[in-house]
Amino acid sequence: MTTLLETDAVLKRGLGELARADPVMAKLAASGITPQLRKRPPGFEGLAWIVIGQQVSTASATAIWTRLRQILEPPTPGVFLRLSDEDLRTAGLSAGKVRTLRAVATELIEGRLPLDELHNHSADEAHDLLTRVKGIGPWTADVYLLFCLGHSDAFPSGDLAVQEAARLAYGLEQRPDAKTLTALAENWRPWRGVAAKMLWAYYRTIKSREGAPV
Repeated sequence: MTTLLETDAVLKRGLGELARADPVMAKLAASGITPQLRKRPPGFEGLAWIVIGQQVSTASATAIWTRLRQILEPPTPGVFLRLSDEDLRTAGLSAGKVRTLRAVATELIEGRLPLDELHNHSADEAHDLLTRVKGIGPWTADVYLLFCLGHSDAFPSGDLAVQEAARLAYGLEQRPDAKTLTALAENWRPWRGVAAKMLWAYYRTIKSREGAPV
């Protein structure tokens, strides 16, 4: 059965398992690196927020989402499909994101994307189901599974911050690519999601020490 990161107690249990399996993770935990749950609502609303946030700043994503929510009430697939492309462009969505969200909404309505049942699948199976939708890439799928579903084993190996944090934490000569980081993460199963949260927290700590924006 899939473990979901729904409480601090589950997160703490995952951190303990990681520390026992990996000395580097144990060292990060001992140094005070503390990840947060930071969950968002699951379903179409949560996935739409992640798509909107791709390749834009948090401030820009928040502004676009705020404008979209003014016309997307309630935030359901059916209501989204009734909005015109002009309405969506006015809200700030790019043509590519409009296409992606229309594909997601259509797949949901027609029953081909079982968002409500992804917790019954392993992280890899759930990842595959999401990435079958045109426009949903690996990063989007993994971030949805981790931050909306709370899947304890979801792992966004393509995330640049996670890659850079791994480079620093493990003393690697260069930032690992997604394939290399996926291989490294095998040792963290079934708590790869907790490991990702640890690496994000470590990255924020390092950047804060350097005086850079987090």
